[in-house]
Amino acid sequence: MVQQVTCGIKISVETSFEGTFYKNYKVHFAFGYKVTIENQSKVSVQLNSRHWRILDALNNDEIVDGEGVIGKKPVLKPGESHTYNSGCLLTSPFGAMHGHYNMINFTDSKKFKVTIPSFKLSAPFALN
Repeated sequence: MVQQVTCGIKISVETSFEGTFYKNYKVHFAFGYKVTIENQSKVSVQLNSRHWRILDALNNDEIVDGEGVIGKKPVLKPGESHTYNSGCLLTSPFGAMHGHYNMINFTDSKKFKVTIPSFKLSAPFALN
């Protein structure tokens, strides 16, 4: 698990390998990840959007931007957390992801970014 705190918001990420399959005559490697967003600050915040950079061992680089997470824009009061599961496909058995969440502080209406720490994606059979 990787963790990072930005502006009082703690991001924790756990990953899992989900398997391989063929799509368009190419093998793909499926990975899952569970993200927990914990508000350790003294103010209420809302997650509005996300930005991901997904890299694989074959130098493929994908940028994903979108509103909220899994169709939600969670509001977190001090001490609250939100957990969600998602996943991605790679064309190699190794990769990494990182990014940030765009959030808003409800006390002063200021927008701020929360870093999603870099985490590795690796198929266990491909490890030494």
